[in-house]
Amino acid sequence: MNRITKSYIKVLFAAIVIGLLFWIIDGIFEYMFFHKNLSFLVLEGPETLMESLVLQVPPHSLFVRTSFLIACFISGCIVAVFLARRLKAEESLRESEAMFKTLIRTIPDLVWLKDPDGRYIACNTRFEKFFGAKEEEIIGKTDRDFLGEELAAFFRHYDQLAIEKGSPSVNEEEITFADDGHKELLETIKTPMYRDDGHFVGVLGIGRNITERVQMQAQISQAQKMESLGRLAGGIAHDYNNVSSVIVGYSELGLEGLNPADPLYDYLQEIHKAAQRAANFTRQLLAFARRQTAAPVVIDLNDAIEKMLTMLQRLIGEHITLSWRPGTEIWPLKIDPSQIDQILANLCINARDAIADTGRIAISTENTACDVNTCAENTDLVPGDYVALTVSDDGQGIDPETLDKIFDPFFTTKEVGKGSGLGLSTVYGIVKQYNGFICVDSELKQGTSIRIYLPRCVEKEPLAKNRNEAPADLPLGRGERILFVEDDEPILELGEKILTGLGYEVMSSPSPLQALELAKSRGKEIDLLVTDVIMPQMNGRELAETLQGMFPSLKVLFISGYTADVIAQKGVVEEGVHFLPKPFTKADLAAKVREALD
Repeated sequence: MNRITKSYIKVLFAAIVIGLLFWIIDGIFEYMFFHKNLSFLVLEGPETLMESLVLQVPPHSLFVRTSFLIACFISGCIVAVFLARRLKAEESLRESEAMFKTLIRTIPDLVWLKDPDGRYIACNTRFEKFFGAKEEEIIGKTDRDFLGEELAAFFRHYDQLAIEKGSPSVNEEEITFADDGHKELLETIKTPMYRDDGHFVGVLGIGRNITERVQMQAQISQAQKMESLGRLAGGIAHDYNNVSSVIVGYSELGLEGLNPADPLYDYLQEIHKAAQRAANFTRQLLAFARRQTAAPVVIDLNDAIEKMLTMLQRLIGEHITLSWRPGTEIWPLKIDPSQIDQILANLCINARDAIADTGRIAISTENTACDVNTCAENTDLVPGDYVALTVSDDGQGIDPETLDKIFDPFFTTKEVGKGSGLGLSTVYGIVKQYNGFICVDSELKQGTSIRIYLPRCVEKEPLAKNRNEAPADLPLGRGERILFVEDDEPILELGEKILTGLGYEVMSSPSPLQALELAKSRGKEIDLLVTDVIMPQMNGRELAETLQGMFPSLKVLFISGYTADVIAQKGVVEEGVHFLPKPFTKADLAAKVREALD
């Protein structure tokens, strides 16, 4: 039985009781005034009174009493109905208020209401956590009772701005929660509230946490910036690599024909060194842009690092201690070994430059399984198994403002001439090329730790053989017939001279169609096709397939100055395909030609 029903019954019961009381009182008065005296009432006792009340009621009294009793009952019903309606309205209002309070307290945003003087009228649970107090402790107080003067003035300024505008005011503010000390960036909307009669009530505030959204926008912006720069790098790489190939190649040929005592020898040697540095610069730029041509193989990261330790120690100098802590049973990786060398060299050089005098650089590896919670903190990451490579130093550390820019290309804090600003950009590009990610932890005057996560290789492939040192003598030809196709005339002439000097019979052509005609007209078996990939009329892959129809045993070596993403579209950077990127040296070309033939 609910509260309304109980109240209804109580009212009806009270009405009936009132009617009965009137009946009894009327009977007593009638008996007193229409009988001889009061003593008779006492002598006769209750029986005579009962006769007066019930058994011998005069007709007129019976009519009056009955009418009054009925009137009381009807009045009681009317009162009970109105009372029930009122109680029902009050209960609905209480339920509505409770629902409204529950709604406000459940909203995940911070919600609060201030009066015109800036005193709090209400707030929700999230806001209580911000102030570290309950709603009843907050009501009636102002921002200055809980916050510093500067932040309180900042809040009040935007309150006043909303009041003056008469419309919602939006701003961003970073706050620290008093309950646990964590920080959030809020997008706050402050709206002036008015009653129906236009009377100003106060300012309603709603603060939404946009920390993750801002971080996501920053990551998207960074990715878009990297992609734009990558397209720029890829756009200039082809022509730049062709020019570098000519400079490197002809400077090598010039050096071979000169006596080291000749003054021109030193000049050509400097030209050759400069061209190699320029070529290396292009490779770094393409690595950052994730467009570098790579030949990934399955490797053991610990083995790859151990082979680099001697070189790394020479690179950082004797004044810095290099420690190596390999993880146990490290999972295999599928990556180009030369890119591991690039990562280690660039990270160690940056660590070296961060150490003013003596110091320590530590390299370590370990297996890491990343779950959903870890991925939530790093949006670039997907759950799975990774091999973590950590390079840490005890140098000067990186300030927060610089930390956001360390992977930007051409950004450097080093003196002019001491760095290109592509070291960490190269690392970033290589890691992203293999769907990995990077974490940087740095503290001023304490040091920096850069941790790289590379996906575990789950393919069942044997580990790649150890890379051998380049042979002292160039591998020579044994009279094999080579068709060299290149649409860049200087490179065509250079390649023909190099291959002829190595002992090969060379046929050269500046276009694919001319190459087909040359092959048909000569009518001789061709042992190897060395061809550019991107050419007018027909690409290198199509040319190779056509010629292999004429010469089934024909071997193919592709060369190109284009970026990896462009070459991949032509099906060249597939496993088992021989490929030589531009710019290349005489030794590079000699080794690749011999490899393709053998």
